[in-house]
Amino acid sequence: MISVITGASAGIGAAAAVELARRGHRLVLVGRDAGRLAEVAGRVAGVTAASGPDAGSGAAPDTLTCDYTSFDDVRALAAELRSRYPRIDVLINNAGVMTTQRTLTRDGHETMMQVNHLSPFLLTNLLLDRVAGRVITTSSRAGKSGRLDPADLDRERRKWSGWLQYGDSKQANALFTVELARRLAGTGVSATCFHPGVIKTGFAPGTLMMWMVKHIPGMGQTAEEGASTMVHLATHPDGVDHPGRYFADRAPAAVPRGMSDPERARALWDASAAAVGLD
Repeated sequence: MISVITGASAGIGAAAAVELARRGHRLVLVGRDAGRLAEVAGRVAGVTAASGPDAGSGAAPDTLTCDYTSFDDVRALAAELRSRYPRIDVLINNAGVMTTQRTLTRDGHETMMQVNHLSPFLLTNLLLDRVAGRVITTSSRAGKSGRLDPADLDRERRKWSGWLQYGDSKQANALFTVELARRLAGTGVSATCFHPGVIKTGFAPGTLMMWMVKHIPGMGQTAEEGASTMVHLATHPDGVDHPGRYFADRAPAAVPRGMSDPERARALWDASAAAVGLD
């Protein structure tokens, strides 16, 4: 089982890597920081060594760096993955960011929308003929409050709010999953997304909410707890049996129509393809 995890240098991506290695997956870890990726790779190698020959006998996972604020970087990552692996069993789109400041990437898109949605959309499309099993995308219940407009992905014509834009990008993750599952129907490849919970990590630094999560007892979960649904979707039949669905706590969960409407999903797909330069 070859599993590619983006956003694997910390948080739930790193925690999922350790658990999937324990279960025998051969991992490819993707992140922005080579040093942090190396640390996670070392943890994974230690797990596989302790788990015996079925888990890899201590072999370190492959690591690749990529900056999701650059479509050129994403295309280079896709080319490298294609050159190394004729088959990818599980593609986990987990890289993400939250910021209260409106900034633009070098490609001219709002940062959260590009990192959280457009770049994983591009990577997935460039790898679809290599993916032979599952595509899993980290969404969030924040998507329920999103007001995504496919004609204004970067919030150029609407009032700026960091949390609302984050919600838009997470709503986009769910709609992307809906349309991807429709397009993959009958191919043997399934697409799902999930809410990891509110996690005690370095995510969304500087925001009051995440300060409270990290410092007030009982408010947040560990990275391992947050990674549990990701691991479930990568290893359990649920990850195949419920295409297009949104999961929470390792089970399918109901979402507002804004996160599941097929017409909005198709409109978003078309807008995203245009934004990243895909036919």
